[in-house]
Amino acid sequence: MEVIILAAGEGIRMYSDKPKALHRIGGQAMLEHVVLAARELSPNNIHVVIGSGAAQIRGHFKGGDSADINWVLQPERLGTGHAVQQALPDIDARDERNCVMVLYGDVPLIKSLTLSRLLEQTDLESLALLTVQVENPGGLGRIIRDETGRVTAIVEERDANEEQKQIKEVNSGIMCIPAKKLEEWLEKVSNNNKQAEYYLTDIIGLAARERYQIKAIIHPDEIEVQGVNDKVQLALLEKHYQMNKQQELMEAGVTLRDPSRVDIRGAVSCGKDCVIDVNVIFEETVTLGDNVVIGANTIIKDATLGDGVQILPGTCIDGATIGENSIIGPYARIRPGTILDENVKIGNFVEIKGSKIGAGSKANHLAYIGDAEIGQECNIGAGTIFCNYDGAKKHKSILGNNVFIGSNCVLVAPITLEDEAFVAAGSAINNDVPAKNLAVGRGKQRNIDRWKRPTKPEKE
Repeated sequence: MEVIILAAGEGIRMYSDKPKALHRIGGQAMLEHVVLAARELSPNNIHVVIGSGAAQIRGHFKGGDSADINWVLQPERLGTGHAVQQALPDIDARDERNCVMVLYGDVPLIKSLTLSRLLEQTDLESLALLTVQVENPGGLGRIIRDETGRVTAIVEERDANEEQKQIKEVNSGIMCIPAKKLEEWLEKVSNNNKQAEYYLTDIIGLAARERYQIKAIIHPDEIEVQGVNDKVQLALLEKHYQMNKQQELMEAGVTLRDPSRVDIRGAVSCGKDCVIDVNVIFEETVTLGDNVVIGANTIIKDATLGDGVQILPGTCIDGATIGENSIIGPYARIRPGTILDENVKIGNFVEIKGSKIGAGSKANHLAYIGDAEIGQECNIGAGTIFCNYDGAKKHKSILGNNVFIGSNCVLVAPITLEDEAFVAAGSAINNDVPAKNLAVGRGKQRNIDRWKRPTKPEKE
């Protein structure tokens, strides 16, 4: 089986320099959703027909994301039939067992299960067509049936007469066709229509005239097969995508305080008894253990949170691993490469980047920790800054176990503070501190007698 995905549309009504197929649903380009659904069918090849913005589309799929994609260029937009025809030279139509499934890069909610069922209806003696009943069929191709219910044609809106426009069964565009017959029929398709285009749908009429079996399967979910032509439709499908993801989480036992205010822009897996407050955004791959609590107005991206973790409101976590029973926030920022062990406390307005922090350690407020390796049961005082950048290179700070850093300190890397070292508040430390030593790195205080406070000049 071969898959052809049509993604050459310019998307004029999107009013964007971005190709239509790259506009996002749930954090992923629409075309990505379709490719992922196609991959689950295990086809021989996936052929993606591109035209407008071809370089942008190919650039979006990098490395392993495009290894199984055959990019096909449609230099002129001459209709869907013409687009499919561009991919046929790469498909073995001589193999009578080979069939072709046609999908669309702007139909992002299509499910692999739906496609599998369609594929099951296709054999060497028939083609399968996915249709849907809609209340408002405007702009869509109508399914024409004879008095026996047999499909005889698909008529596009622009070419339909008034009677045909009343039909509510419409074409989804998704079909599965034996490759040999597809090639044969496409050679007979003309552009004798109001758009002067080669319609893929015209092959249905050709098949009907040959008395070829056409299996039109009416799909019950209109939204799943809906395409996107403008930002209004994009927002509508985004809403439905989120509703599906929210439902999946709740069915898995997650408590959502308000499902409509949780956005999932990637893959989220949760353990038991997790609670998620409002205005939370998940991006990329997120794993939550048991009894995880996520506070309001939080962003979690590409992260793993262990059992019993509490994320307090306003926190941003990106590319980090949070150990069991740790408490983060409120208003903390955990950046990529950060690994926190169990029972770590990171408080308000603390930023951590590329650091490993041992069990029981804490930075309760107003600190920056960058490129550090911190042992167990350490205390990082308020206002402490790990100076990891010298203007050219990043350097590492290493703290042993039970290290205490007083408030408003500066640690200038590279530096090592051994077990139980103590740094006095207000110190600037640029030399190593041995175990159990007190480091004081501040100027001697002077009190100036009879000093006069500056005064503002009198207004004229």
